[in-house]
Amino acid sequence: MSRELLRLEDIDLSFGGTPLLARSLISVVEGDRLCLVGRNGSGKSTLLRIAAGEMTPDRGTRFVHPGVRIAYLPQEAVLDGFATALDYVRAGLGPADDADHARSLLGQLSIDPDASPSDLSGGEARRVAIARALAGRPDLLLLDEPTNHLDLPAIEWLETELARNPAAIVMISHDRRFLERLSRATVWLDRGRTLRLDKGFAAFEAWRDERIENEQIEQHKLDRRIVREEHWLHGGVTARRKRNVNRLARLVELRKTKRDLRRLQGNVRLQAIEAERSGKLVVEAAGLAKSLGGSPIVRDLSLRIGRGDRLGIVGPNGAGKTTLLGLLTGSVRPDAGSVRLGAGLEMVTLDQRRESLNPAWTVAEALTDGRGDQVIINGRARHVASYMKDFLFTSEQIRTPLAALSGGERGRLMLARALAKPSNVLVLDEPTNDLDLETLDLLQELLHEYRGTILLASHDRDFLDRVVTSVLASEGDGRWTEYAGGYSDMLLQRGERALPRQSPRTGRAQPPAVTARPQAVPPPPRGPALKRKLSFKDKHALEILPRTMAALEAEIAALTKKLADPRLFSADPAAFEADARRLAAAQSELAEAEERWLELELIRSEIET
Repeated sequence: MSRELLRLEDIDLSFGGTPLLARSLISVVEGDRLCLVGRNGSGKSTLLRIAAGEMTPDRGTRFVHPGVRIAYLPQEAVLDGFATALDYVRAGLGPADDADHARSLLGQLSIDPDASPSDLSGGEARRVAIARALAGRPDLLLLDEPTNHLDLPAIEWLETELARNPAAIVMISHDRRFLERLSRATVWLDRGRTLRLDKGFAAFEAWRDERIENEQIEQHKLDRRIVREEHWLHGGVTARRKRNVNRLARLVELRKTKRDLRRLQGNVRLQAIEAERSGKLVVEAAGLAKSLGGSPIVRDLSLRIGRGDRLGIVGPNGAGKTTLLGLLTGSVRPDAGSVRLGAGLEMVTLDQRRESLNPAWTVAEALTDGRGDQVIINGRARHVASYMKDFLFTSEQIRTPLAALSGGERGRLMLARALAKPSNVLVLDEPTNDLDLETLDLLQELLHEYRGTILLASHDRDFLDRVVTSVLASEGDGRWTEYAGGYSDMLLQRGERALPRQSPRTGRAQPPAVTARPQAVPPPPRGPALKRKLSFKDKHALEILPRTMAALEAEIAALTKKLADPRLFSADPAAFEADARRLAAAQSELAEAEERWLELELIRSEIET
């Protein structure tokens, strides 16, 4: 039987009289891969801090198995007081730990070990903190938003590293793809309570919706019972005193049950105010070039964006995605080339750094730009307090200074400001930052219904797949290539798992964070190049590849199920490692087979037409 590494039981915590955690329970055994999910403000980070021993609850017990080593990655690591990045990482090691492993991890994450923490960007500081969490080879990893500030190559490197790490993991993340790939069980923190599903995040949302529906049915039944009892109280009291006392006590108990019930938090109500349709041409760039500090950001880019297009822009940190958005929208002047904007454009921009927010404002002033207490929505005046409620702000927060808001609240506020303005072009720079999964779902639905044009820069792979119709990807050294489809389609066409990494020091392309698949298939040629005959070998491959893919899918499913057993690692670590390696190889083989089959099918279809 697997060891229980950590147990939190009957955890209660309140702030200002409001209960945040109520009899919460988490148990982590060897091999566990738990994702902790819940709305922004539900107490996920607080519960993880209690698990790490950094916070003491009002009530409850915390048990850690003797000798178990825990590594905790907070949302915002503090690197102050350390001379170099390596010093910070080594400070988390024990006496018997391998210091060279710390240096190796920093190298894999493209961090100079001798770099001063004060010179690091947000993404670089995050990678240093990740190296510290992994360097000591802990038994249990507690990860709070590990993908925050990371670019796509770093996210994919981290996924691969964690997949083969034998440590148990408890993770909090708003990156749906990250959770789906790594989690084997889900703990839902809802209104202070913890509910566990012994399946990964992919199964969570359907399970959550079913529980919510059942709870609403029970709530309706309770309301009906109270109505019946109150009707009896006001008109049906008889002379039988004992029965009346018992029934009155039951009514009091029903009212107490309803009073103690903590209502589900509502959803954000998102609605984009659409302006008149723009012309067919939105943006046309020709021979665009731009350099910053001697490093090329864009080199000879020609691009045409039409009405209704949804362009995703992806690349590593430092590739120049925000600058490219500025070039395409006319707010940044190119060094060479030209940008022509179409007629009738009404652009609304959501900037990555929330720079349009005046830190001296209150929530109400941010929504009204400091003018009165009315917001104009679709040509009609609406009181700011009413509009705030659509984005889950309470009336008490109307005078709250922006500095006091959480990251999620600031993200919702930026959405509220952007969506209040009529538009036919939405320019979104990392719009998913700090938003919880429920709000992300609603934003995706809104963008799906939006009839205008969308320019989107994001590191959220699932969000890109659901929203965009084409991807403009950085190839390094200022070169950009457009691919049809979403992020996953781009990977299939590129024939590699991740984008090339951008060096934050030189701006030059670096090797991918995850090793590219061998013999990657290049994007299929277009036009006349496809007009060729299929060889005998190609025809044979078209016949056998479907069977090969089916066999690999079955093998992957069997290995995934086997590795999900938490007892496997403790019983046979060598077998666990071998199966994990084989799973990764089978997934790579399946991807190669799918790419090859797709290429041959495209050729066959072109020949037949």
